[in-house]
Amino acid sequence: VQLQAYRGGTVSAGGSVRLSCAASGDTLDKYVVGWFRQAPGKEREGIASIQTADGSIDYADSVKGRFTISGDIAVNTVYLQMNSLKPEDTAVYYCHAWARYDYWGQGTQVTVSS
Repeated sequence: VQLQAYRGGTVSAGGSVRLSCAASGDTLDKYVVGWFRQAPGKEREGIASIQTADGSIDYADSVKGRFTISGDIAVNTVYLQMNSLKPEDTAVYYCHAWARYDYWGQGTQVTVSS
């Protein structure tokens, strides 16, 4: 499966951004799909995941209540709605899919200004 992440950008603190992860080559309902992020000087961290086949969802504590992951099987895309953004959310965000093997999309930069 190939993953393409879209729609990063720069936003003010308190604002919102929606990231998209479009897949090709296979259907996402066969995978656990997640979003990771990596801030400068920090390790990459997993922040949200979804298994569209059964609707299972998980969030890191750092984003719980502010971010929402969802999937649209019809367009083979997973989204990450990010609300109440903070400067510490500034990072490169990566789409990831797992089913026996790891698949990564290219990163998309999200910058939150204070």
